Amino acid sequence: MPFLDDLHWRGLVHQSTDPRLAAWLDEQPRTVYAGFDPTGDSLHVGHLLGVLMLRRFQRAGHRPIAVVGGATGMIGDPSGKSAERNLLTKEQLQKNIAGMQAQMRSFVDFDAGRSAALLLNNFDWTGPWSYLEFLRDVGKNFPINVMLAKDSVKSRLGRGDEADPAAGMSYTEFSYMLLQAYDFVHLFDRYGCELQAGGSDQWGNITAGIDLARRMRGVQLYGLTWPLLTKSDGAKMGKTESGAIWLAAERTSPYQFYQYWINLDDADAGRCLRMLTELGRDEIESLDEARAADPAKRDTQRRLAEELTRLVHRDEGLAAARRATDIFFGAEIGELTDAELGQIFADVPSKQLAAAALLPPGLPLVDALCEAGLAASKGEARRTIAQGGAYVNNRRASSVEAALTRADLASESVVVLRSGKKKYALLRFA
Repeated sequence: MPFLDDLHWRGLVHQSTDPRLAAWLDEQPRTVYAGFDPTGDSLHVGHLLGVLMLRRFQRAGHRPIAVVGGATGMIGDPSGKSAERNLLTKEQLQKNIAGMQAQMRSFVDFDAGRSAALLLNNFDWTGPWSYLEFLRDVGKNFPINVMLAKDSVKSRLGRGDEADPAAGMSYTEFSYMLLQAYDFVHLFDRYGCELQAGGSDQWGNITAGIDLARRMRGVQLYGLTWPLLTKSDGAKMGKTESGAIWLAAERTSPYQFYQYWINLDDADAGRCLRMLTELGRDEIESLDEARAADPAKRDTQRRLAEELTRLVHRDEGLAAARRATDIFFGAEIGELTDAELGQIFADVPSKQLAAAALLPPGLPLVDALCEAGLAASKGEARRTIAQGGAYVNNRRASSVEAALTRADLASESVVVLRSGKKKYALLRFA
């Protein structure tokens, strides 16, 4: 399937500036860029679609440029926002940029010859400008009526009042469009970049860059947007009650990342399989049919979780996520760290006891079940053990007289107790 046709089939094209874009892309290798504002020290699921779009362009023979917004990030993009963002310090921006740059290298190839990816920071060419130079050389090419007509501006104008002036738009945010537009002109001048891609909320900024290039350089540039990654209920993909799903393992473990996709609603699974994986059309349509016939098997979610976890966390991360999943569903537990157990059993009740309780003769299992809240009384705890329903680190306890010792630690300081099939609790010995 031709490249742009495949993007359309996957639902990855929301708007484009020219109906002849498919033929233009097929004529010869092109250079395309997408921007990423450094609002955190890691990429998150919201960035993933943009990163993977650059990866798709590169695999189709084009040259991708990822621009990290060291300059634009100091202002904050007003697109899609109901209020102005808090400005980050220069130190926090630099930390965020370094974290994002390191992760980008996992998705695109920087040693691929003519299609080798570039990773740039727009502060490098924006920082040296003086305010007067920028107004004279760039600002004079921006008709104010065109800026006011952009949706990202119109949606915010008039919101502020004396009671809440911050609800409107500051001059700082209003200037964001000029900075991003000039990025496109600079990338055309320096790298021959003729196509900017971005989320659908970036349409106004992209067309502003195309218009600025026409006014300043007399050239025709192009733009393409993809739909924002949202769930069927309209909520942003990658958001949970505990926060964002990050691509850094230190912030979201491979197990948590894997489980997010495993637990995705059927209404969202097929769309994510198309937009976020590189699986072929035949396999995706086969999974669609299987999901319709027997949604309880969750084959689509499992395949999606496998593909994305391997892509983000490599084979080792996928293996760790599968092992953690097996543990939660009853596999024996051992040789893990406190941190790993904490991630697997993040929502499980826990109680801290003194480490001395594990010294010989140990903590009676009957007492341990009561301490953990898995039994309301010692009598109930004895019956649970006698009936074969008590487990230590997912190993069935065989004796009512059993006691916990240091040999029962599943990690540095944790013992995992279970009553029945799924009722877990942790005892932490400090």
